[in-house]
Formats: sequence, structure tokens, C-alpha cells
Amino acid sequence: MTALARWCLRRRIVVIVLWLATFAGVAVAAGVAGSAYSNNYDVPGTESGQATALMAKAFPDRSGDSDTLVWHTDSGTVRSGAVEKKMAHTLDEIAGLPGVSTVQGPYGPQGEQQISQDGHTAYASVVFDVPTDQLDAGQVQEVVDTAQAASGDGLQVELGGAGVALTEAPKAQLAEIIGLGAAAVVLFLAFGSLAATFLPIITAVAAVGTASAGITLLSHAMTVADFAPMLGMLIGLGVGIDYALFIVTRHRKGLREGLSVQEAAERAVTVSGRAVVFAGATVCIALLGMLILRLNFLNGVALAASLTVVLTVAASITLLPALLGVIGKRALSRRERRQLAEHGPRPEHPTGFAARWSGFVERHPKLLGAVAAAVMLVLALPTFGLHLGTSDQGNNPATSTTRQAYDLLAGGRGADGGSGSGFGPGVNGPLTLVGSLDGAKDRLAFDRLPDELRTTPGVDRVGGPEYDGSGSTGVITVVPTSSPQSQQTSDLVERLRADVLPEAEGATTMDVHVGGVTASYDDFASVIVDKLPLFVGVVIGLGSVLLLLAFRSIGIPLKAAVMNVAAVASSFGIVVAIFQWGWGSELLGLGSAGPIEPFLPVIMVSVLFGLSMDYQVFLVSRMYEEWQLTRDNRRAVRVGLAETSRVINSAAVIMIAVFGAFVLSGDRIIAMFGIGLAAAVALDAFVLRTLLVPALMHMLGGANWWLPAWMDRRLPRLSIEPPPEPLDPVSLPGPREMEKPLVRA
Repeated sequence: MTALARWCLRRRIVVIVLWLATFAGVAVAAGVAGSAYSNNYDVPGTESGQATALMAKAFPDRSGDSDTLVWHTDSGTVRSGAVEKKMAHTLDEIAGLPGVSTVQGPYGPQGEQQISQDGHTAYASVVFDVPTDQLDAGQVQEVVDTAQAASGDGLQVELGGAGVALTEAPKAQLAEIIGLGAAAVVLFLAFGSLAATFLPIITAVAAVGTASAGITLLSHAMTVADFAPMLGMLIGLGVGIDYALFIVTRHRKGLREGLSVQEAAERAVTVSGRAVVFAGATVCIALLGMLILRLNFLNGVALAASLTVVLTVAASITLLPALLGVIGKRALSRRERRQLAEHGPRPEHPTGFAARWSGFVERHPKLLGAVAAAVMLVLALPTFGLHLGTSDQGNNPATSTTRQAYDLLAGGRGADGGSGSGFGPGVNGPLTLVGSLDGAKDRLAFDRLPDELRTTPGVDRVGGPEYDGSGSTGVITVVPTSSPQSQQTSDLVERLRADVLPEAEGATTMDVHVGGVTASYDDFASVIVDKLPLFVGVVIGLGSVLLLLAFRSIGIPLKAAVMNVAAVASSFGIVVAIFQWGWGSELLGLGSAGPIEPFLPVIMVSVLFGLSMDYQVFLVSRMYEEWQLTRDNRRAVRVGLAETSRVINSAAVIMIAVFGAFVLSGDRIIAMFGIGLAAAVALDAFVLRTLLVPALMHMLGGANWWLPAWMDRRLPRLSIEPPPEPLDPVSLPGPREMEKPLVRA
């Protein structure tokens, strides 16, 4: 690490140019290639996956995206001459737009079912010529503009569907600017130097920008979700700024001690840089743990996020030291440079609130530990009510056209406050029953199936059957009485699969599979829940092994595992309260209450475990260093907390600001990640690492560092920081002195 830092400092211009060239090259390649993101939740082998495969094979003409155009009027009906003339003209105009395959309106002989019973609402199906992940957002926007141009004179026109949602895709620029602005304020307050303030931001932006373009290219090689770039940006900005903060803080300390710029930067990268690499490795291990689930959808997310973390670590240990060499002594504020020139270097002792807090925790470990544990437990309680499912466009912000279309179809009030009329909540997520048929007997049984389905509890209406050209595949559409995200719809899926369909198949060779939005999400969630214990066990196990090797202790990794689980559970409790229970979700512009996305637990467990390990590493590393010097546990915990709490808290505030800003992205999924990660970091830094962990370590005493002799001999050595030089034990203050600022000589 020292050799790398020295090389980057001596060839700082070369390093900066290489980073700029890499960013430019990858960005140009991504711009030329474009993106190929896909939100394909289908899991091969599940029932919904088999239904999708049968549909794609038997009805290839339906492979394009199908969206819905809805119109509503309170004065008169949609059958009135004026409304019919206007909308018929609009539908013909949309049918002629580029990218549109067909438009199926309600004014033809087969369209009666597309008009509500009271005649106030109607809809048309707009079928594009390619699947959603291949749609051109500009072409979809043209469809939206053409349709909404018909609004007015008491007529409300809205659009819904996966294609239309592309026009409401989140714009991260505002979230990025606010997050970076807040981070800059915190950094300036911590450093007092503009030059030092911008270094972590420049480093993080360079890494995240390169990673974002790389993720775009990765989407051509594998399935990558459309939220993966923003998730990577969210993680990369948070950890990238924090990693650079730790290195710059160590560099500034070296300068104040009288070291040259070269020496201070080399030491910072050698010491803090090793901790950054270790922390980044734990984050990547946690993220790559998603690969054991063997789900294509999550594989792309795992690799995309890991790529971002790897590049942030690389930038922290290469680009950052080069930039440190460029700014020289300006890493210190003017006041610090003036004091250094006038009085020379002085030894630094932990003073102020950090020192007093450390002493306070040492004197009251049981009380403070109990308070911290109670806070974490209360916040974790909502997690026991976690409901995984499909949050659909009914959870979008109330002002969005997709939410308006959803409410109009379901029968809710429109933007104009009109009376409710529609087709029932189930129309927004019909179930698709796809049958594999062999012979006339199977087709007769399939023909009788709609009558049996109409008498099934939870079924509103049934459409079909329809057959492919050979008659070997049939399709029946079932509209539930409940919304796609409702537990009642999930119960209907289970009822159809367990009771209705097996009875209908009887002695035939007919094989019917239940597909559709709710069925796909339920299957996806079921696969994740089944594999979640293995996933969590592997991630915690690997992280614990790394800590065991680094700190030569049984207690440290065990406490870290418990603390990480506590952080995850408590942050999930907050996510459930806001998004599932709806506590403030509409106020924050995040839509109405709804279930939690099935993939959210896996991704958040990975990210939160990795981030929690970061603070554990930076906190315990200093304690371990002091323990090796003095073999005094109370002193090790006190000094470690006093010397690291300020930088950990500063890093936490930056992460909270960056993650919290992404709530403004306008995307429900990204907002879930933003709130969940911000809450987890806040609890981890201000409750766990600066309160519960040191309290427990004070209570456990020397047992914190216990490791059986036979294990110590057999385990390989893994050092996060270089071996410390022997220090005078009296050079640091005792517990009494740490309660008040030290008087400098």
C-alpha cells in the first residue's frame, strides 16, 4: 500500500489523466451502446415462469408492452357523440405513432366490456411493438402527449402501464445535488478547508460516474434492473465520500504533526487506506452474497453495486493521494497552517464532547446499554409485520398519470374529484391462466373452466378462453375482486393452484399454470424467503471470519453479527412503518401504503451489513491498536471511542444526507433504499457504535479479546493497520482527564 501511495503521489498528473480518460472512454461507450435494463422478475421453474414461457411461445405477437389509456367524464357518458368523436380521433392518431403496434378501443363491436357500467369511464389498450425494456421513452412520451391533448371540457385522460411509467422515471439529478451539497457542508465544517472539502466529493463522483457508465454496458451482458444505476449511485456516493473522509482526516493529522505532504499522504493511505480496502471488501462480500440465490434479477444488481464499491475503493487509494499531492498544505485550513508555522507541530489529545462522552459511557455502561437495546427493539417491532408483495402503480404519487389511470380503472376518484366509477380494483392486475392442452378432451375441459372460475370466491369476472393457432395452448383471463397488491389476491392465486385447477384438470392431461403480476411477485417472494436464511447465514459467516482474522477475537465478530442484525431489523421497522403502514408516505410524495418489494430485504441486508461492518472496522481497529499496546480493556475502549467517534459521526451525517436526499428521486423503490439506509446508518453510528458496542465492551472486559491459543496458532494473520509503534502509556489522558478539554502547553 505504501508503494502504491508513493507512486500515485509522484505521478499525480498521470493518475488524474488516467482516471479522466477511463471515465470518458466508458461514458462514450455507454452513450453509443445505450442501456438494456430489464425488470424481469420471472423465475424459471415457478408456475408463473412456466405460464410466461408458454405465452411467449404460443402468442409471440403479444410479446410487446401493453399499456392502458383511460378516459373519464362526469358530465354525460363516454358514449356521447362529442366524447366518442374526440377519443376515436385520438386513438386513430395514437395508432399511427411510431412504436405503436395496435390500439384496441371500446367503440368497436368487441369493446363493450371496456366501458364501465355507469358509462362514465372507458379504456383502450395500447400495444407497443417491443417489450418494455426495449421501448424508446421518447416514443412513449409522444403517445402520452397525444392522449392527454384530448383532456379538457370535462374530459379527463390518463395513461397507465409499464411503458408509460418510463416517462415518469426518476430523475436523480436533484437528489444528487442536494446530497452532495449537504455532504460538502459537513466536510467543510469538519475540515475548514475548501480544498480538502472537495477532495472526497471529486473522488466519489469520479468513481460513481465511471461505475454508472459501466453498469449501462453491463446491462447488455446480463439482466440488470433499471434501478441498479441509481442504487449504485446511492451506495457509491455514500461510501465513496466516507472512505475519502477517513483518508483525508488521517492525512490532515499527519500534516499537523509536522510531516511533509508526501509523508502524510503515504501514511494516510498506508494506514487508513488499508482499512478502506478491508471495509470495501466486506461490502462487496455482502453484496455478492446475493449470487447464492441464483436469481438473474438479483445477480445483475449485485454485480452492479459491487462494481461501484470496487471503483470507489480504487479511487480512494489512487486518485485521492494524487489529488492530495496537488493541493499540498491547503488540506489544512488557513488558521491551521498559520498555527503550524508559528508554533510548530503539537501532540493531539482527544478533547471536547467526544472525550467526555467516552468517559460517560465508561461510567454508565449498563444503563446506557439497556437504553440503546430498548430503542433498537422498539424500532424493530414493525419488522414482524413485514408483507412482501407487489407495490404497483396504485402506490405511485397521487399526481402522476399512472396513479390517476389506476384509480380511474379501479373506480377511485380522479384528479378532478369526480365520483368513483370504474371496473373494480382487480382490473389493474388480472391473472392469466395458461393451459397446455393435448387433444379434444383437454380443450373441452378448458372450455368448461371459465364457468367454474366464475363461482370461485375472489373472482370478479372471467374472459376467454383463447387458443393459439394449433389449439395446443389456451389462455383465460381472471379479474380478481381485489387489487394486485392485496393479500386477498395472493390468497386467490393459492386457491386456484391448490384447489380449483387440480379439480378441473381431473383425469385429463391438461396442465394449467397461473401467471400474472401478483402470481409472479408471489413466486419471486417465495423463492427469496426460502433462500433468505442461507443468504443471511453466508453473509454473516463470511463477515465474521474476516473480523476473526483481523482482530484475533471470538467476541468481536459475534458482537458485530448481533449489531448488524439489530441495525437491519430496526431499519426495516422504519421502512415498514413508512411504506407498508403509510406513516407519512403521501406527505413525502412517495405514494400510498403498500407491500414491500420482494427483493428489498435481500438487497438491503447486503448493503446494510456491509455498511455496518465499515463502522465496526474503523471503531474497533483503534481499540484493538490500544489493546495491543496496553492490555487495558477499559482504556482501549475509552481511547478508541474518543478518537474515532467524531470522524464516524461525521461520516454518518454525510451518508444520512446522501441517502436521505434520494427520497426526492420520485421513485418508490429508491426511496425505500434511501430511507432504509439512512435510518440504518443513523442507528448504527449514533446508537450502536457510539453507545451499545462500547457499553458491551466495557461490561465484557478482557473477554472481548479472548481467542483460544490453539486457534490463534492456526489462523492466518490479517492486519487491517500496520503494527503500531510503542507509545508512552501516559501520553493519553485517563478517564478523569477525558471528561474535560485538556490544557495545552
